[in-house]
This record gives sequence, C-alpha cells and structure tokens, in this order.
Amino acid sequence: MLLVISPAKTLDYDTPPVTPHYTLPEHLEHAEQLIEVLREYSPQQIAELMHLSDKLAGLNMARYAGWTPNCSPGKAKQALLAFKGDVYTGLAAEDFDEGDFTFAQQHLRILSGLYGVLRPLDLMQAYRLEMGTKLRTSRGKDLYAFWGDRISKWLNAALQAQGDDLLLNLASNEYFGSVKRQALSARVIDTEFRDLKNGEYRIISFYAKKARGLMARHVIKHRVRDLQALRQFDAEGYRFSAERSSEDRLVFLRDAQA
Repeated sequence: MLLVISPAKTLDYDTPPVTPHYTLPEHLEHAEQLIEVLREYSPQQIAELMHLSDKLAGLNMARYAGWTPNCSPGKAKQALLAFKGDVYTGLAAEDFDEGDFTFAQQHLRILSGLYGVLRPLDLMQAYRLEMGTKLRTSRGKDLYAFWGDRISKWLNAALQAQGDDLLLNLASNEYFGSVKRQALSARVIDTEFRDLKNGEYRIISFYAKKARGLMARHVIKHRVRDLQALRQFDAEGYRFSAERSSEDRLVFLRDAQA
C-alpha cells in the first residue's frame, strides 16, 4: 500500500530532527527548473501570484535565491519533520522510531508543488509553492501542466517497487489533482472523515485534515497493508461507517472530538 498526503504551509526548521537518517529528493532537476522560473519574478509579482503579504513574498524570494540542488542537513531537513500543520499534527512523526521511519519511507509520499513527490526522509529546503499556483512555465499555464503525468508515473514506480497496486489518497483535492488517475496502475482508495455537528455528519476542514494525518500514522504504526486493517482505524473517536462507504471510498464518522 502507498499513501499520499499534502504538504503544509507552515514549516519548522528550528526543532532538531529526531532521526539522523536522510535521503535526497529523486527528481531535483524539475524543482531546479521551477526555481529558475521563480527567480525571474519580483517580490511584488510573487505577492500577486501567491496572494502573499509583502513580507512573506520577500521571505520566499530569499528562499528561491538561496535554493540549491546540492543541499546538506545543515541547510535542509527531512520533509516529514519539516512540514507542520493539521495533517502533521495528526501524524506526530516526532515520536517515530527507526522502524516507523523505514516503513514510512517505503509506503508514504508527500505531494509537492516544487518537488513533485517527496519521500519522508528526503531533505527539503524551505519553500512556498502551492500546487494550485498558476505559475506559467515552458510546459504550460500552471503547475498541473508542468507536472503532467510525471507524478503518476513516479507513484507507479513506488508501487511496483513494493509489489502492490493499492494507493490510499489522504491528500487534498488541490494536491491529488496533480495525480492523473488514468495514468495510475493502481486501485485508488479515497477517504472521508465526518464529524457530528448540529445533528449532521459534516466534513469540517480542521478535523478532516488532522484525521488524514491520524490515518497515515495508523498505517505506519500498525504496518497496515490491506483494506480490512484500514477499516479498523479508530483514532480519537472515529469509526468506520460501512453504510456510508463504497468499494473505493472509506468513510469514518465521529460523534464527539476526543
């Protein structure tokens, strides 16, 4: 089984990593092309393109200027530990042991606007480039055009390496939109997490994001490899709903937040 999750806007490069092990991103030549395009923009253009404040635009211009394909742990951090946000709060990778990191490295992928696909231990430099950004390149009008079917092919290769064809989608629509389903040699399992509010089970963004991280943690900690074990997910009060689920969509409900 291969899991995909989204990145986060918030980054943490101050906390020391809990593992010394790291790898390098596999497709840096594509990231380098995007960085070259971004370096042509002025801070004002970056602010307009990404809807950022002048301060954040300046910060990210400095990041692009300092980005290099040949990075070291002193300038970068493992992706799974560098990202912070609701999904990563649920994942809580800070307490992973080396066995957890090894399993995650094989079975988890982070979709990225800049890097395309990141493995958990891939060294990542600080950046801001959301997948929905309409950054025009020689490949087209936005990042979806830039990545084309490349991300799907890389996910296929990861699945083939582990001898499986099950892809668990824990990413947002924005990021999973970069995956061409028709190009996947895999069965895609979508997920949905709903919380009870005013008598109805609704998708509440904050809770749903954290639940995706909790699900990823469940898979990694329990070495989950099949759908039956996925249905046993019950972290923080969630329960599998057979009546609301379908063959390729797993729905989990929660009556009260833990």
